Amino acid sequence: SLNFPSFADGLDFYYSSKQQAQKMVDFLQSTVPSRSKSSQRLISHDIHSNVYNYKSTFSVEIVPICKDNVVCLSPKLAQSLGNMSQICVCIRVTSTIHLIDPRTLQIAEIDGNTYWRHPFNSLFDPKQLEEFIIMDINRVQERKKGAGAGARSNKHTLAEAWVRKTSELDTDHQYFCCTHLGHILNPGDLVLGFDLANCNLNDEFANKMNPHNIPDVVLIKKSYDRSRRQRRRNWKLKELERDREGTDTDDERQYQDFLEDLEEDEAIRKNVNIYRNADIPVESDTDDDGPPRISLAEMLEDLHISEDATGGEGAEMLT
Repeated sequence: SLNFPSFADGLDFYYSSKQQAQKMVDFLQSTVPSRSKSSQRLISHDIHSNVYNYKSTFSVEIVPICKDNVVCLSPKLAQSLGNMSQICVCIRVTSTIHLIDPRTLQIAEIDGNTYWRHPFNSLFDPKQLEEFIIMDINRVQERKKGAGAGARSNKHTLAEAWVRKTSELDTDHQYFCCTHLGHILNPGDLVLGFDLANCNLNDEFANKMNPHNIPDVVLIKKSYDRSRRQRRRNWKLKELERDREGTDTDDERQYQDFLEDLEEDEAIRKNVNIYRNADIPVESDTDDDGPPRISLAEMLEDLHISEDATGGEGAEMLT
């Protein structure tokens, strides 16, 4: 590709040949749930040589659901997925959307075709995440499956928790919720979540739900000190050159969120090349104190063209 200007609703990629653009479309369709359209426009026509010059355009629409989104399914879709709760959490997006019911640990995968037949949206913007503190938490045994219930996650633990907003520590107001994060949460931990009890859910399906079936709070992920995570991060990614306007921008925060997702989910990083950052000292992989980290065994050694195999300076490259 030659360049790729970004806009609020996506990216434009420009290619010199139609085949290269088609490869990009095929890659996106194999990576994330999406649908595409194509069109072409006549640019010029040489009547003497009978040569036509067309400009081809491919439009790819990716499902507007991301990891850690809280979604509300239609009653029909929730029933077809094994009578899941309509309020679910997206735990991963690959070629399908992976959902979990925080009340039962029931999981489901939704492919692109199913999504476009029964579309749904995220109930919250990531900026609406609020910080809670765990006041009390109890792991609970697996609840009895209902009729037609689907599979349940064996990587999560069901728990019931009492939480309080860190912004309301001067009050006695607590919230009760069920969570799928019982395996990593303990009293006193900080956790990010969404407050459904004190918000207006402007959603087609949520507005029609029985209020008793809408949880007060949905917990999303354990909260760690971001600055400490960055200091201890002894790995890096290869990325295209880009203009960084600062560390306190939406783009930079989203990039840091992505790096943290790689650390927390092995399935997400399995197809990503992660390189050892020699500038950061190595810490023991057995140190369980602090946020999740990527083991040294998963890292690649950074390649420096200017050095030979013995570590000495290599000969100048011929052009």
